[in-house]
Amino acid sequence: MSDAMLSGRVAVITGASSGIGEATAEHLAALGAKVAVLARRADRLNDLVARIEKNGGAALALAADVTDAAALQAAADRVRSELGVADLLLNNAGVMLPAPIEELATDQWRRQIELNVTGVMNAIAAFVPQLVEAAAERGVADLVNVSSIAAQNIFPTFAVYSGTKAYVTHLSRHLRAELGGKNVRVSAIEPGIVGTELQGHVTDPGAQEWLEGAKQSMEWLTPQDVAQTVGFLATLPPRANLQQVTIMPTGQAA
Repeated sequence: MSDAMLSGRVAVITGASSGIGEATAEHLAALGAKVAVLARRADRLNDLVARIEKNGGAALALAADVTDAAALQAAADRVRSELGVADLLLNNAGVMLPAPIEELATDQWRRQIELNVTGVMNAIAAFVPQLVEAAAERGVADLVNVSSIAAQNIFPTFAVYSGTKAYVTHLSRHLRAELGGKNVRVSAIEPGIVGTELQGHVTDPGAQEWLEGAKQSMEWLTPQDVAQTVGFLATLPPRANLQQVTIMPTGQAA
């Protein structure tokens, strides 16, 4: 491990099988945290745990779907018993499925709401009690929710996705007010375009064309850029809480 700034801490990362979640798990482990990595793809999680352990870290794979509240509660119980009380949760699992609203892609609407909103709430229900407990014992815990610049800006055909991310950002502000007095810091990270599997799920031709143009015109953020931001938030003094962090590609204007 390159550093031990998070030694003794227990981090849970949802959507950890790729992209931001995977990169954050590796980064937090390198900073000394024990990490529980949660996603549906068990094989990817097992490979991630093996890499973390090879580099001297400690990790636990939890194959679960965040839309399954019972599975998340079972995962929380395993974290407590196998790693210790969780004191950092990165709510990262999500999906982006843009389409013109008049297409009435109701299955895609439902999937985005279930994963980006209900999944976030399921993770909060499962792990916030541990965060509060840990903060009472150690003086600090962190709830970091991955939102998007789409929570603020207007992207035609991204209405449902943007609405789910606006929910995450506003929820985070409310939870910060509720939990800050208990030493649980709450932050929303709003990235611009990050090169992850998220774009690979997009089926709308107009959105695909826009994304391809954006890729040609600017250098996108990497998952590691966001992972380092999470690490920065978690290593701040307990008295300091960044409520909202917008991280954009230098070349992305909006």
